[in-house]
Amino acid sequence: MKKAFITKEQVDEIVKSYPTPFHIYDEKGIRENAKAVQEAFAWNPGFREYFAVKATPNPYLIQILQEYGCGTDCSSMTELMLSKAMGMEGETIMFSSNDTPFEEYTYANEIGAIINLDDITHIDFCEKACGGKLPETMSCRYNPGGVFSLSNGIMDNPGDAKYGMTTEQMFEAYKILKSKGVKKFGIHAFLASNTVTNEYYPQLAKQLFELAVELKKETGADIKFINLSGGVGIPYRPDQEGNDIYAIGQGVHEAYDEILVPAGMGDVAIYCEMGRFMMGPYGALVTTAIHEKHTHKEYIGVDACAVNLMRPAMYGAYHHITVLGKEDAPCDHKYDVTGSLCENNDKFAIDRELPEIEMGDYIYIHDTGAHGFAMGYNYNGKLKSAELLLKEDGSVKLIRRAETPKDYFATFDGLDIYDKFEF
Repeated sequence: MKKAFITKEQVDEIVKSYPTPFHIYDEKGIRENAKAVQEAFAWNPGFREYFAVKATPNPYLIQILQEYGCGTDCSSMTELMLSKAMGMEGETIMFSSNDTPFEEYTYANEIGAIINLDDITHIDFCEKACGGKLPETMSCRYNPGGVFSLSNGIMDNPGDAKYGMTTEQMFEAYKILKSKGVKKFGIHAFLASNTVTNEYYPQLAKQLFELAVELKKETGADIKFINLSGGVGIPYRPDQEGNDIYAIGQGVHEAYDEILVPAGMGDVAIYCEMGRFMMGPYGALVTTAIHEKHTHKEYIGVDACAVNLMRPAMYGAYHHITVLGKEDAPCDHKYDVTGSLCENNDKFAIDRELPEIEMGDYIYIHDTGAHGFAMGYNYNGKLKSAELLLKEDGSVKLIRRAETPKDYFATFDGLDIYDKFEF
């Protein structure tokens, strides 16, 4: 049974200042989870979680994670700029991008971020972007191809992914980078997305540890870190059992002791770049039922739409729904819960069994703390909602205001038409 971290009574008070829809985050949950991640990998002195900024690019939330030793994983110029503005320095920033523009490599190098190369052809391109000299520490992203499977079946298909280098290219890339003056190396891989199994990280680690031993043996490269990236998922459905980060950490530890330590590589740091696991369960989208429609199906229209949460429309992804104040009511009504976009896939739920919904009810959509607000857009001229933080003391803080029409039209500034808008 999934439980909301706020009540109907709390929302009644919140909407007096911040109308729905809004995303809200649970500070207590975020802190407890960040602490658990650090404890699970405390056996590795160099461990660092590089929070995937793309998942939830809000500095108020990232600052909480900073208190637990987290760095940032960036994939664009603006994410790098955000990290720098927050006081991140040098190797506390990981730049893992693909199809990377010239100026982004330049900027990443200027602020001392670790550059994680996605392709062997990027080496010369990156060297030029860095002023003709590569940084002393660099990483390469690995893609073994084929499918990635565990005991519970096929998890994903790296062979179809646009990311990373082949096994042969990894060896060649290390040799080239070493010849160009790179002294310290990292290995990075992301082979499966949103896994809900404690096996994923340990199995991935074993594969990367074996690769690291061979790379060092053949190229002589000084491998300083192995980055397990993201892919550790969350239980979106109420019948799913979540990952145990302590079991995951122990599984990686066992693979480390089995493979790296005997090879004389017991000083290698373990990195990861989790976004969904770090923040996903600790965010929710709260929206209000504003219309009901009785045609070929039963529809509930809410004041949020796919602009606020794209995953159901884009992927058909499941997000659990709680009708606040009716947690104990029978789920004896079947609804499609829809937004107002001019697209038929703008639905948060299809044929979902829920309690009877009345106009004005608050609909709490679970697990939007990662890839929720971040994936928003402005189709149909829709405006992005506010983001709120439910603090540990029960108070609520605005951490991003809602967009206004003035924000939407701001890029017309300088045209005669801009001055004709009434704000």
